[in-house]
Amino acid sequence: MNDSVSRIETRGVVKQFGGLRHPKVLAVDRVSFQIHEGEFVALIGPSGCGKSTLLNIIASLIPFNEGEVFIDKNNIRYGDLLPKNVGYVFQKDTVFPWRTVRKNIGYGLELNGKDKALIDKAVQEVIQKSGLEGFEDAYPLMLSGGMRQRVALMRTLILKPEILLMDEPFGALDTHTKLIMHRLLLEIWEKEKQTVLFVTHDLGEALTLSDRIIVLSARPGALKEVFEVDFPRPRDAVSLRETQEYSKLFSEIWHCLGEEFRKSSSFALN
Repeated sequence: MNDSVSRIETRGVVKQFGGLRHPKVLAVDRVSFQIHEGEFVALIGPSGCGKSTLLNIIASLIPFNEGEVFIDKNNIRYGDLLPKNVGYVFQKDTVFPWRTVRKNIGYGLELNGKDKALIDKAVQEVIQKSGLEGFEDAYPLMLSGGMRQRVALMRTLILKPEILLMDEPFGALDTHTKLIMHRLLLEIWEKEKQTVLFVTHDLGEALTLSDRIIVLSARPGALKEVFEVDFPRPRDAVSLRETQEYSKLFSEIWHCLGEEFRKSSSFALN
């Protein structure tokens, strides 16, 4: 990783919902951070703290009230077309039910006007890499949730984005399937070294995957603390969780999060 090269940056971002006939709610409060080239950063915090909102602001999907957002030093505003080197993986699998696994994965390459032979070759490579062999011509209705999420992930990764924005992509999966997806994502990231901003509510997931963890406070989401995750790489998604180092850092961050969970609960009760 080259710490001098910033790929994603937010400067004092503020987001407020409501107004006019609806109560104003401050969702994100002056959040500033940088993510450097090849860095895997997790964004975590209590439910409703603005994690996904902030990611969607960076992705130019929703407007914001104050501050600035940059991708590769380019100012990003609401409605802008993101550079082609940026990929977004949503919470839901977002696969097309009328397309087979093969056609779903190759969709982005088709839009880019790539040659059919090149598409077929690239699709088959990622199908093998993701363990989807034998399901090439299956439709999403025939697949488990974990398999559909693999299809959605591969549809993004086949485009070889240099920057990945990921919004709780494995949140709906069971623990076993989630660990499989962690292993798959880590294997790909170790090879490609994309710059990743990964929103999650799962501290174990954040520790397994990331180089740094940004903790947001309870609503309104403000930057509370940043933790370095210096576990050696490559990492095994299962054995890492059995180490003392993992347990120690988990406890430290959990204490930090616990303070915000209590605040969040008190807001809900008032």
